[in-house]
Amino acid sequence: MAASHAGTAGERCPAAVGWYIRMVVPSTHAENPMKESRALRAILTCCVLAAIGSAGMAHAQNAPTKPAAIEAFGKGVQIYTCKAVAATYAWTLKAPEASLSDAKGNVIGKHFAGPSWQANDGSTVVGEALNASPSPDAGAIPWIVLHAKSHTGNGTMANVAYVVRTRTEGGVAPATGCDANHANAEVRVPYSAVYLFFPG
Repeated sequence: MAASHAGTAGERCPAAVGWYIRMVVPSTHAENPMKESRALRAILTCCVLAAIGSAGMAHAQNAPTKPAAIEAFGKGVQIYTCKAVAATYAWTLKAPEASLSDAKGNVIGKHFAGPSWQANDGSTVVGEALNASPSPDAGAIPWIVLHAKSHTGNGTMANVAYVVRTRTEGGVAPATGCDANHANAEVRVPYSAVYLFFPG
């Protein structure tokens, strides 16, 4: 019964994070960014613990009570391509292209199509979106909660279960400039974000 209950909690986690981003972030983002970050970490920590619990109580008892999240600062571009969509044209996301740095500014990995995040040790996690909510900052790409769809390599990213994109700036597709005369054209829009990687 305990493992089943944990699994149910795990299923509710993306919705909980989505609720937090929609309802709490707008009121705390400007006033206290640190409070915002701690609350988001707490919710995702519950998600990770729920995932651990669903694997079995014996494993959960041997797991850390507070799995450490890896925080990375992403800076780069969102690449858009002008594509025909129905009877019109629109900028369509092709891929992100960004470096990942730690709090000291050391490059620890990169972010690219997939969406994929690769550490310097070669380990990679590919994510699948569970929940997206508008950024509290106008003109910034959404905040997203993703679960790990696949992994490659052994290292930093090998055990990542959830990825959160938060504190975004920029990266939104242009509002104009995509038409029949610009079909297949590309634009590279600068952006930055904070990524949190939670182990399973």
